[in-house]
Amino acid sequence: MQAVTTIGFDIAKSVFQVHGVDTVGQVIIRRQLKRRQVIGFFQKLPACLVGIEACASSHYWSRELQALGNNVRLMPPAYVRPYVKRQKNDMADAEAICEAVTRANMRFVPTKTAEQQSGLMLHRTRHLFMRQQTSVINAIRAHLAEFGIVAPVGRRGVEELRVVADPSDKRLPEIVRACLAALGSQLLSLKKQILDFDRMIMAWHRSNQTSKRLNCIPGVGPLLSTALVASVADPKTFRSGRNFSAWIGLVPKQNSSGGRDKLGSISKQGDRYLRGLFVAGAFAVIRYAKIHGTKHRPWLTALLARRHTKVAAIALANKLARMAWAMMATGERYNYPASLKV
Repeated sequence: MQAVTTIGFDIAKSVFQVHGVDTVGQVIIRRQLKRRQVIGFFQKLPACLVGIEACASSHYWSRELQALGNNVRLMPPAYVRPYVKRQKNDMADAEAICEAVTRANMRFVPTKTAEQQSGLMLHRTRHLFMRQQTSVINAIRAHLAEFGIVAPVGRRGVEELRVVADPSDKRLPEIVRACLAALGSQLLSLKKQILDFDRMIMAWHRSNQTSKRLNCIPGVGPLLSTALVASVADPKTFRSGRNFSAWIGLVPKQNSSGGRDKLGSISKQGDRYLRGLFVAGAFAVIRYAKIHGTKHRPWLTALLARRHTKVAAIALANKLARMAWAMMATGERYNYPASLKV
């Protein structure tokens, strides 16, 4: 029997599927494994090429199998889907993975380290608390509006609404004040937790050289720079800054045919969190430029003169993403425009 050279490994929470072939593509192994059996199974096999879909827990399994000497390659599930034959099941998925991993034009996802995954968890947990905070604020405003009590938009308005929960305020029934007090307590707890995560992100930013270099780009603060360091395992896997920007989803969608190029709105592919941070940073740069003048940024001045602010913000976010990729890939520092240098 020929030795297994390529394995398609379909992962899940408890049940895993293995599809292994030899050098000529003959199926050697087709087997289902429980979670506790995975490491022991691969320990008995010679080192080979292992393909895994880049989904939940894939980076963990990639690190574990690489420690056994295997060449592990992660692939976006959307690029594996065309290789699935007919029905959708674990066996078909593992076979498709085994076929896709050998394609010369396949795109692979670099394996993240445990530190990078920790940074991503830090950002995602903070983002979850931010969404919960918004939900609680909206609930407070909506409930009190039913009793004819409204407040101005912004943080000060929310504080005005929380004061209504005071027992001395007789405009609301006692039950409503009790519910409002519980929502206010939840809001204060979320704000404290978000502040703690902000401090943790700042501490990580100060300890990482790449993050500190990226922080020099206009519109890129500690939040975005640390998110980039955590999300991009190897910037050199992208052939250019445009490929990196396309991965984030900041380039126009194409609907071209017959030699006629037709571009639309941005694709919104890839990482929504990074894209949102880049766009927010671009708006900050534009707002600062409108207040203090744009004479030092002629490209931005010309763009704002002929395009809407939101369109200009997307174009600037694309530009910032390309600059960030170049700095990560080359290790260079940000070069300030000559007119801004002291």
